[in-house]
Amino acid sequence: MRALRLGISALLLASVGAVATAEQAAAAPGGSVTREAWGTTKEGQVYRYTLTNGRMRVRILNYGGIIQSLEVPDRHDRVANVVLGFDSVAGYVAHPEPYFGALIGRYANRIANGRFTLDGVEYQLPINNAPNSLHGGKVGFDKHLWATTPFRHGDDVGLVMTLISRNGDQNYPGTLAATVTYTVDRRGGIRIDYRATTDKATVVNLTNHSYWNLRGEGTGAIYGHRLYLNADRYTPVTSTLIPTGRLAPVAGTPLDFTRPTAIGDRIRDDDRQLIYGRGYDHNWVLDREGDGLLLAAQLSEPDSGRTLSVYTTEPGIQFYSGNFLDGTLYGTSGHAYRQGDGLALETQHFPDSPNHPNFPSTVLRPGDTYRSATVYRFSVVEGD
Repeated sequence: MRALRLGISALLLASVGAVATAEQAAAAPGGSVTREAWGTTKEGQVYRYTLTNGRMRVRILNYGGIIQSLEVPDRHDRVANVVLGFDSVAGYVAHPEPYFGALIGRYANRIANGRFTLDGVEYQLPINNAPNSLHGGKVGFDKHLWATTPFRHGDDVGLVMTLISRNGDQNYPGTLAATVTYTVDRRGGIRIDYRATTDKATVVNLTNHSYWNLRGEGTGAIYGHRLYLNADRYTPVTSTLIPTGRLAPVAGTPLDFTRPTAIGDRIRDDDRQLIYGRGYDHNWVLDREGDGLLLAAQLSEPDSGRTLSVYTTEPGIQFYSGNFLDGTLYGTSGHAYRQGDGLALETQHFPDSPNHPNFPSTVLRPGDTYRSATVYRFSVVEGD
């Protein structure tokens, strides 16, 4: 696979240091990282890391690399958590399928019937989203403890997280060494750098699966949020949400977000694509030239003034409008999550790419390095 050029900075890796105590963090100028024990899984101790920088505070678990909370102010300086999640590790273990805030791998999104052929060999993956394989299989990267090392470099703080996925893990070929670096800066952004190498040809597609609600977690539906997507094409899907292989124009369809549009304006239109997904659950083809960071999406919430801008080196972005939240899960604030109470913006290569030669390749070979970067940047729009 053609390696994307933005990756983990050697300077950041050289600056890896020890976790600060709470007292050291409070006294230190600039950003800080603290750590607390946060329960256990069958793999061992779960830690929650709190990264504070400027006006942003992010909590990340070594379990699944999960962004458990992310707090930013609104136009009146009122701080709120803007991601969905659980208040204990037990919630994530008991209810993994929403993938709240998790790192996704070895392959983000769906692979048709769980099958692909690489170098003449057919591989059968676990079926966990019948009839397809979803987000890496039954035990994807979201369900493992990642080795985690905090760092501070200048005004930036972050975590370097590593995971080894052995040959045959979920029936994927090759031993994959994955590194994900979270960096929080003082300008109101969190950057995620992905890197992976393999000892045997394989496929890889990594992302983060945070659910956003810019009014605040647990405050209800996101249908009033306004969304811009830098894409004039998308990949239409079948009834099982597998791409047909076409790159279709969004013009004249409810999937046209080339101008900022309220998510609820057309979500209940009588459109086959919306019927298949019970709302939006599609991949948009970004309008890009070159390999650098590109503005892929911008999400804004009128009442709070919070705005989220998403930049990525990836060729696509999956917009999922929380269609399968059904009121049975209770989040960090104790409120039930119902349909549309959060949305995901997953930067990615296209779903089912191994089965579509016309899609950008997700093949990674020995000697090559998978690199990808995504930045989530927050700002505030003042009211009238």
